[in-house]
Amino acid sequence: MSENSEEEPEEKPKARKKAGKTEKKKKKERGVFALYKIENDNVSRLRPTCERCGPGYFMADHGDRYTCGHCGFTRYKLDEDKK
Repeated sequence: MSENSEEEPEEKPKARKKAGKTEKKKKKERGVFALYKIENDNVSRLRPTCERCGPGYFMADHGDRYTCGHCGFTRYKLDEDKK
């Protein structure tokens, strides 16, 4: 047998990292304490509940509007509600 007849294993191309992509930071989970406020043995809700879904679904605060994540209902804030 000749030396040229031996097959050398092909080298696989190395995986490259994409230059523009960075890893996303994981957001810290917010608990139920972010939805309620306790003052003098009284519990009050900080966000409104959805008008379509009922009292179990809180609406997300997006600065100029409130949005329900369950059904997609959106209620825009009035100038008085903005902080």
